[in-house]
Amino acid sequence: MDKVARAENAAGKTVRPKILERRFLLPFALVALLFPLWGFANDVTNPLVRAFKDIFLITNAQSSMVQFAFYLGYGIMAIPAALFIRRFSYKAGILLGLALYAIGALIFLPASIFQEFNYFLIALCVLTCGLALLETTANPYILSMGDPETATRRLNLAQAFNPIGSLTGMFVASTFILNKLQVEEFRATERAAHPEYADQLPSVVDGKLTQALQDFSVNNPAAFEAMQAADLVTVRGPYLTIAIVVALLFFVFLLAKLPKTMSHDNPLTVGETGATFGRLLTNKRYVEGVITQAFYVGAQIMCWTFIIHYGMTVLGLSASEAQGYNMIAMVIFLASRFICTFLLGFIRPGNLLMVLALAGIATSAGAVFLDGMAGLYSLIGISACMSLMFPTIYGIALKDLGDDASLGSAGLVMAIVGGALMPPLQGSMIDAAPILGSIPSVKTSFLLPLLCFVVIAIYGFRAHHVHKA
Repeated sequence: MDKVARAENAAGKTVRPKILERRFLLPFALVALLFPLWGFANDVTNPLVRAFKDIFLITNAQSSMVQFAFYLGYGIMAIPAALFIRRFSYKAGILLGLALYAIGALIFLPASIFQEFNYFLIALCVLTCGLALLETTANPYILSMGDPETATRRLNLAQAFNPIGSLTGMFVASTFILNKLQVEEFRATERAAHPEYADQLPSVVDGKLTQALQDFSVNNPAAFEAMQAADLVTVRGPYLTIAIVVALLFFVFLLAKLPKTMSHDNPLTVGETGATFGRLLTNKRYVEGVITQAFYVGAQIMCWTFIIHYGMTVLGLSASEAQGYNMIAMVIFLASRFICTFLLGFIRPGNLLMVLALAGIATSAGAVFLDGMAGLYSLIGISACMSLMFPTIYGIALKDLGDDASLGSAGLVMAIVGGALMPPLQGSMIDAAPILGSIPSVKTSFLLPLLCFVVIAIYGFRAHHVHKA
């Protein structure tokens, strides 16, 4: 807390530090515009896991490579990004991040022309290299815009704009991708041609519809290839649009004047960088935060990606209908983010993180063991528990790191690679035989997020009762 914040007013009362000082209002607003960008990219991409499964006729494990490629970019770029912004500036990091974001989105054009699944994976990886730069830059930059005591609340406020991008991405995916896919029209036509499907389990019907699509690709290859080409054109549309938006933002930041809040008194040398990482590795609160962040991101991506599989396989919903419930989950996430940011003014971050993680364990169990819509509602409810977690883990882990926060941020952003590692594992569980008797494998796969919330609850407890001391 700075001297001003510690000062007492004329009445003898301690002046509480502000979340955001007047001089940072405009820079904060400008940087906060970046937060919806990775929310949009994440949630316009999630439905592609299911869409590509039908378009390219691949397994759940193979289609989940979409998430592997998407989050691999964070693992590749996080540390180079931190070194880059430490060597140059936060503004330079933002500009390079926006450039890579736009280039990755533009690669969707040749990927759709060549109709090659791996090209889409490359495009997503390049795009998220840009996102890694943006997150590595924006999060510590927001933390640095004011008093350290209010840093976590300030980051939660900025992160509250992230779900706006997520909701936009979900709306675009539902309206302009899932509702326009010819493979979805094929499934609807096939379902209408077989009224007996109404009396069968949704998981059984889903398997038969997938088999019918595979038979169609064998018996009518030319028609299937035309359908595939049309659907890939549909998929690329939103990415080309966001490339234009990101390019415009690039020029806005290029012309903008942003305050310098990071010290460059010490030159960035190999020895100095090694010493910084050495300090970080001896900081238990930071190291545990990186590990916990990986589990959180894995849980978030699994819950938001496979809700479509859950709705289609367990309840017999269409992809668009299942995505509608995903949008409801995001609205709940957004509302909960603002509520939890308010509660942080009264409850210690670690304690609130622990309570929400325990609620995440309960709702994950509901998604596995409750039948029908109750299970789906439990899955939606997980989003209310997750709303606080990313920025709070981030803020706790980076507390009191000073200039080391720029490199420390790299580890926390690199931890987002948890979103690359866990969805393929969940996809493999969905493809495998049920492990809990008659409970469908798509339901039991949500035991993975449950385990992630156990890790988060432990970190919240340690942050409040151990590291605080």
